[in-house]
Amino acid sequence: MRLKKSFQLALNALFHSKLRTWLTIIGIVIGIAAVVAIVSISIGAKQQLESRLGSLGADVITISSGFSRASGPEGFGSRDSVSTTTTTVKNLTSRDVSALKGLNNVEYVMGSVSGKATMTYLTKSASISVEGVDVNTWKDVTTEQIDTGRLLTNGDSFSVVISGNLADKVFPNGIPLNSKVIIDGKTFNVVGILKEGTSFGGSSTVYMPIDVARNIGLDNVGQNEFDSISVKIKDVSQSNETVTLITNQLMMSRGILNSNQKDFTVSSPAAMQSTVSSTLNTMSIFLGAIAAISLLVGAIGIANSMFTSVLERTRDIGVMKAIGAKNKDILLIFLINSGLIGLVGGIGGIILGTIGSGLISMLSSSASGSSARGGLGMLLGNTAITPGLLILSLIFSVLIGMIAGAIPAIRASKLNPVEALRYE
Repeated sequence: MRLKKSFQLALNALFHSKLRTWLTIIGIVIGIAAVVAIVSISIGAKQQLESRLGSLGADVITISSGFSRASGPEGFGSRDSVSTTTTTVKNLTSRDVSALKGLNNVEYVMGSVSGKATMTYLTKSASISVEGVDVNTWKDVTTEQIDTGRLLTNGDSFSVVISGNLADKVFPNGIPLNSKVIIDGKTFNVVGILKEGTSFGGSSTVYMPIDVARNIGLDNVGQNEFDSISVKIKDVSQSNETVTLITNQLMMSRGILNSNQKDFTVSSPAAMQSTVSSTLNTMSIFLGAIAAISLLVGAIGIANSMFTSVLERTRDIGVMKAIGAKNKDILLIFLINSGLIGLVGGIGGIILGTIGSGLISMLSSSASGSSARGGLGMLLGNTAITPGLLILSLIFSVLIGMIAGAIPAIRASKLNPVEALRYE
């Protein structure tokens, strides 16, 4: 029997299948849809993670005041994402900055201060984050990118650079370049606007010279003190070694003998990316196992459906054998039939999974857009449906169908034609 004829018979059997076969197909649809959605969201989350951490600069190590035992991906660089375990936070100092400048693999060191303030433009006021930076070093350390205008330079006293989100979305009419804004009663000139999404401090951040920032109500730091220190390194491949070197140097500079008494935290995007990627992989494996259970149930359904089909078509098998069909022909017909069940389920699963991942992405993006702390929403808001994922899902679905239908197909091929014809 030719392959074409076997395919036609298998296709005819599928089209005339009873309700149980289509219910079996639904099981495969759900399993494949779960796999496609989970994998696409996982790939998209990793891409978003790499993009977010890449924008922070893999060559920039940050030292923050206060010791943190754990930090999450929320905000990717937002200081709100750090969980400080020390009861008393001791600020970093200019002495710490000097101690770090002579270390191997360290290119630039910059101290900065941060806080909250109120900014007024025209008749509207908004709460903002203020970042005080060293204008001499900021251009060499920062990963922010200018959209219009320029970065801060020497001679800028009451000049500021604002984030793209603050310039375009927070105020109704936007804030154009060279506008005058009032921050805590003092007037500043906007000399630069950053590209949206590149601001390390947050979505509504204003950057100004550090000496000015200390005098607009940031009472948490004194003169020659910093909230954080940014260190730009020369060789990213040595980031882990440099983190250890910085930690040891600061412990010596601050007179700390026991690591459990540390009052600072050293972190790098490279280390954060490794940690969060590992967490995402674990989560993907767990969710993938759940999807695999759905596929297993679908495979059992296919096997059950094919066994029942063999019983129902025993007499037909006897007729085919009586007119010359061989065992391999019967085997091929049932294998193709089960493979077609997997194929139809795979196609339906790909469509459902693509729609599902798109809906999850849309809902997550909406959630992150309405929340200032939508770190998880930012991750789930990006999905990646690749041709390779769709092709592999389809092949996997067909293989599951054929494997599940193998035993019933073998049983059908070995039926005795005389007994098959006598079967009622």
